[in-house]
Amino acid sequence: MLNLSYSSKAPEITILFWIIKVCVTTLGETAGDALSMSFHLGYLTSTIIFSGIFLALVSIQIIYKNFNPYLYWSVIISTTTLGTTLADFIDRTVGIGYLGGTSTIAILLSLSIMIWYYIEKEISINTFRNQRSEWFYWITIVFSQTLGTALGDWSADTIGLGFSNGALLFGCLIIILAVLNNFSFLSKTILFWGTFVLTRPFGAVLGDYLDKPISSGGLSLDRIQLSSGLFIIISLLVYISNTRKTH
Repeated sequence: MLNLSYSSKAPEITILFWIIKVCVTTLGETAGDALSMSFHLGYLTSTIIFSGIFLALVSIQIIYKNFNPYLYWSVIISTTTLGTTLADFIDRTVGIGYLGGTSTIAILLSLSIMIWYYIEKEISINTFRNQRSEWFYWITIVFSQTLGTALGDWSADTIGLGFSNGALLFGCLIIILAVLNNFSFLSKTILFWGTFVLTRPFGAVLGDYLDKPISSGGLSLDRIQLSSGLFIIISLLVYISNTRKTH
């Protein structure tokens, strides 16, 4: 029997949801780079810090019985920053490269979804039977954010698309999934997770384009100022979504 206290703790999937998601993923890239690069803490230390923040926020989110948009999106932000530094740590510090990192994280994401489905007998995108199913939801999101970061780096560097072409590629793929969502009989859950993963590399390459040096094809904007500006924009969008009662 569905526990109604856990039945609706995620926002409705609307166009505003995806706009906020793209802004959040871009913030995750710039904020993650700010801590690991601008403050010179490195990928491992930054990953440990963001892991602590994620675990603290998601614990509050799971204990909290009702949907709170500010808390929800705070957890999402923590998954994007963690995904940024974790992907960079796996790709660069561990030394398995972008392709190796992308493949490894893709396997972890697949395992997370399969175990989730095996134990809970369903994979929901906005309703949860219990705290365990909600933990699966957030763990899957962390892996999806990490995979998205690795995909963005792989497309921009290994394939050689660069930041702007990478953003164009992932933007087109997102549009294709949006069309399929509205005009096909494919699983809405599969299309959701596909889009959720793809918004991450889109935001990642967009963030890289904004904050990377001009010599590397970026605009060399200050990471701290850029992250602060994105945080303000996200806060305003979440406020708008809450006042419009899109939940």
